[in-house]
Amino acid sequence: MDDKQTKRTPFAFIKTIFQKKWVRVLLVLVILAGAAYVILPRVIAFRQPSPEDSGTVRTATVERRTIESSMTGSSTLAALDTYEVTATVTGDVIEANFEEGDTVEKGDVLYRIDTEDADEQIETAQTNLQRMQDRYNDALEDYNEAAQTYESLNYTCEESGYIQTLYIEAGDTIQNGTKIADIYDDRTMILKVPFLSSYAQQIESGMQAQVTVSETNETLSGTVSSVSAMDQTANGGSIVRTVEIQVANPGGLSSSSTASASVDGMPCSGDGTFSPILQAEITADCSGEIAAVTIEEGSLVGVGDTLFTLDSDSVQDQLENVKNALDTAQENLEDAQTQLENQQERLGDYEITAPISGQIISKISKVGDTLGASNGSSTNTMALIYDMSALTFEMSVDEMDILDVQAGQEVEVTADALEGQTFTGVVTSVSLSSSYSNGVTNYPVTVRIDDTGDLLPGMNVTGKIIIEKSENALSIPVESLLRGNQVYVQDDSVTESVDGVPAGFRAVEVETGLISTDYVEILSGLEEGDVVYIDSTTSTGENTGMMGMPGGMGGGMPSGGMSGGMPSGGMSGGRPSGGGMGGGPGGGF
Repeated sequence: MDDKQTKRTPFAFIKTIFQKKWVRVLLVLVILAGAAYVILPRVIAFRQPSPEDSGTVRTATVERRTIESSMTGSSTLAALDTYEVTATVTGDVIEANFEEGDTVEKGDVLYRIDTEDADEQIETAQTNLQRMQDRYNDALEDYNEAAQTYESLNYTCEESGYIQTLYIEAGDTIQNGTKIADIYDDRTMILKVPFLSSYAQQIESGMQAQVTVSETNETLSGTVSSVSAMDQTANGGSIVRTVEIQVANPGGLSSSSTASASVDGMPCSGDGTFSPILQAEITADCSGEIAAVTIEEGSLVGVGDTLFTLDSDSVQDQLENVKNALDTAQENLEDAQTQLENQQERLGDYEITAPISGQIISKISKVGDTLGASNGSSTNTMALIYDMSALTFEMSVDEMDILDVQAGQEVEVTADALEGQTFTGVVTSVSLSSSYSNGVTNYPVTVRIDDTGDLLPGMNVTGKIIIEKSENALSIPVESLLRGNQVYVQDDSVTESVDGVPAGFRAVEVETGLISTDYVEILSGLEEGDVVYIDSTTSTGENTGMMGMPGGMGGGMPSGGMSGGMPSGGMSGGRPSGGGMGGGPGGGF
């Protein structure tokens, strides 16, 4: 070794070691671990003081009691049912035999309105109905006639005689009343002659007569067909009556022929003229297109002989037309009948009855008032009725709690105006018609109170919905339940604090049931009469930790989260639900 080499001291060696980075990091970690070893037990001891440190031990006895889980809300009372009595008719009020404050039963007559307007409308409807009935009868008759007429496509003659003139041909379209032909029959001639009134009064229809033709002096036999009852003055001042005599035409008689006659030896008082027994026009009583004409001028036709044939398609159209007319008439008749029935039913609207049983709150219309005159409206509010058989109010429940509320749940009700009185209600409905405000969705819950006592509509009330109830439940104060569902039970054999359990107590794990604001139901692990430790760092009510939990933000509950599993307070529920975020007695987040 070189004599000039410097000998290294121990201090120089240590300095060299500490110049390495990893050594410095390791040293810091060692120091922190030592500090934690020394300080952490003291912190735990601070967070979980023993009764020896405080000098006071709070205990409670395990007892049986009724435990409830509930939620509360405030609202205003209303009547079970509110009804506005209205009128749908106009007229003068002629009767209103009730006053405000009266109790009425459903169906009681409240008002009577003058029916003058209704009577006029009924009379008008009756007149219209009769008119529609007449039109229907006419349409039905037309239809029956058409059905009979068009039963055959052949149009037949109703007289016997000769076709003098023919006015139609195939292809023509005819209407009702169209002239078809002129028909005459001179095979029998009618002779009209005057007889003295005294003779005529002795002549009767059917008597035989002798007729003498003036031009040929030919005598013909005839038969009296009619005798006029009217006296006439003939030339020369004699009083005569006309007698008609039918004579078979031998072939030479015409309208220009004249003759005299005698009946039973009584002569006529002058000559008379002949006329054919038939001379008329044939007109159509149907419509349609003519397919074929079966006669011609000069043809001799008899009753029932076919004159022409109608086209089948046009006949079908005519039948449809008359059927449509009948259907329309029937519809109009039915409408008129309905209108009359409606007007008659409206008579009931002039007698206004109570729609519900209840108390008259206000009487707006009085005798002498004219309904509909002031505002021209056909709807008038006349009175207001409250059904006071029960009262209701509506609570607003948060979306976090609404699933716990069901129809039929009991509700404890208190009123601001009736201090010291408690009433019982029941949830009747949970509406899905929610409202949204400030990031929270709320649902309306309706509560009904049957035994109303001195409660009145409009009073402010607070309702407490009983979500769950456990009768005769083994219970402890909520402050006695620690993390891990542990309870410290008094045990005089334990003389020292072990693992944070105070001296004089031992830790017992329990099974919990219903949890209220103040008490916890114990299902197993404890017995009635056991004495349990109460954490001195927690208290009930407004001095509990955050969210109503004992000790800190979520401390001490067996299964509470940041909002679930806490004792019920306000509108929040109070049953265990999820994993807890809190610690033991005095513990915090």
